[in-house]
Amino acid sequence: MSVRQSRTLDDPATRPVGTLPTAPDGWRGPLLDHLPPRERRLFHRFGQGPRVPAPELRVHQAFARWAAAVPDAVAAEHLGVRIGYRELDRQANRLAARLTALGVRTGDTVGVFASRSLPMLVGILATLKAGAAYVPQDVRVAPTTQLRQVTSAARCRVVLTTAATLDAVPQLPGVPRLAVDELMAEPLPPGQHLTAPVPDRPVRADDGCYVLFTSGTTGTPNGVTVTHGNVANILLTAPGDLGIRPGRTVAQLLNVAFDMAAWEILGCLANGGTLLVRDRDLTATAARADVVIATPSVLGRIDLDRCDGVRVVAVAGEPCPRPLADRWAVGRVFYNCCGPTETTIVNTMHRHRPGGALTIGRPTPNNTVYVLDADGRPCRIGETGEMWAGGDCVSAGYLDNDVLNAERYAPDPFLGGGRRMFRTRDRGRWRADGELEHLGRTDDQVKVRGFRVELDAVSTVLETVPGCRLAVTLRLTDRDLVSFVAPAEVDPQRCRDTVAAALPYYCVPAAVHPLPELPMTGRGKVDRDALRRIALDLRWQWAHIEAAAA
Repeated sequence: MSVRQSRTLDDPATRPVGTLPTAPDGWRGPLLDHLPPRERRLFHRFGQGPRVPAPELRVHQAFARWAAAVPDAVAAEHLGVRIGYRELDRQANRLAARLTALGVRTGDTVGVFASRSLPMLVGILATLKAGAAYVPQDVRVAPTTQLRQVTSAARCRVVLTTAATLDAVPQLPGVPRLAVDELMAEPLPPGQHLTAPVPDRPVRADDGCYVLFTSGTTGTPNGVTVTHGNVANILLTAPGDLGIRPGRTVAQLLNVAFDMAAWEILGCLANGGTLLVRDRDLTATAARADVVIATPSVLGRIDLDRCDGVRVVAVAGEPCPRPLADRWAVGRVFYNCCGPTETTIVNTMHRHRPGGALTIGRPTPNNTVYVLDADGRPCRIGETGEMWAGGDCVSAGYLDNDVLNAERYAPDPFLGGGRRMFRTRDRGRWRADGELEHLGRTDDQVKVRGFRVELDAVSTVLETVPGCRLAVTLRLTDRDLVSFVAPAEVDPQRCRDTVAAALPYYCVPAAVHPLPELPMTGRGKVDRDALRRIALDLRWQWAHIEAAAA
């Protein structure tokens, strides 16, 4: 089964409530009639990214060009072992031939169930060269039940792993498992595997490049198909290419199952850079890199004082604390970015400078962002609404989930022409200077004592407390908020006083718990479920202490 999805989202029966039918006249017409003329012009100017020629190369083809141009350049390094572009290309070609012999065809999927390693890179490139989309999972942290579920849901034809983790990969009927490192250990025959096997048909822009599984609200992960056209548009154009070129090193810090890892891996190898694949020490790898891509939670754990050589930093995946951005932006290019998996890594980027406003910037090339009200109409500049993403970033959709596709994807009434847009569930507003402010998730608003509270707003105030590196706020009960801050030396009473001075009384956390580090998920984001468990446990302990004292 092809991972490409055919949809009928222009059908009113599948159109989400509040969205609009496709407008034949693009950005003009009745959809903007409620706006004064100047606001209509700004809607177009602010909401549309630069128009640049869409890259026709697929990312694995861009990698192959570098292998031909700089064959002896180091493509990647892990644990002191280096592999050059020519060698990596030939290893990927050999594995791609093996996949083709096993029946993998264009439009299929192949599981890459491995931890950070050189075989992981070979598996990814070989899958793309065979015409398939790779389905990444970190076998160290993903439970067996999840690996089984992902293999089945994505209909993987083959699963690639390593000899050390082969037994951890569940064996499904008709799905071969291959240890990539064992194949790599076999000598490459002279003169062979210099070129990739020819897929049964050429890979098109709308074929799947990778399938990522996001955490679903029902507890069942949702597979998102991201196409070659989506990926090339962000990684092979500026600023998404992050200035990567031969001679530049890129840190590979993140879990392979996280979409920002594709930015590290494919962004580096498609632009001729050298990928530094880390083991355990984040700072040791980052300190040797020119380019660092991370979530704010991961970046906050890196020792800035050891990273003088870092030239470019890009963060996304969760809100970035202003103090963290200011510190890392000194003397280097710092991008604060935004975009869910469904809009291909990031679809807005902002070059932040110390002391300047921290926004999520503007749409990346060939992409659009619309701030719409509850009726699907564009908001005026400065008004808060929900952000929808359009253009070349919009992914193919969720695997085998027509209900969720209808809820989150819709015909784009502004671009028209059969284009689609994605509902991000992020709240935002356009500033007068054309920069986009991120104002939290639509589900980030909670009611406390009958009042609406934005949890991220409370956390943002806490992060202004001297010494506070990171803060997260949760609703514990209908009456109480609880916050966690890092590091452990932060004064909790000063935190509460700071919130009380800046926000209404009902926004003040009932408790602030300092921790040395906030727990993270395997994808490098703050683990809010773990914090909630800690909060409930601490509350239970205090209740028993008070009862005993009474």
